[in-house]
Amino acid sequence: MLDPKQIETWIAAGLRCEHLSVDGDGHHFAAVIVSSEFAGLNRVKRQQRINAILKSRFDSGELHALSMQTFTPEEWKANG
Repeated sequence: MLDPKQIETWIAAGLRCEHLSVDGDGHHFAAVIVSSEFAGLNRVKRQQRINAILKSRFDSGELHALSMQTFTPEEWKANG
């Protein structure tokens, strides 16, 4: 069963994050990702960026489902 901390490690290896948390039940996961690298990108482009980081995990079947909320640091502070 996949540990949410492992997904955090994979994302953090491919994206500089100001905040990153992943929760899940071993099969379905939800991530909150805050990165200045999201500046100027819409929601779809941000998710594509994360999906590209995790592509090999999805392709292998190791990771099946990840819902995500993506924010710039400014958006995160505004929602805080």
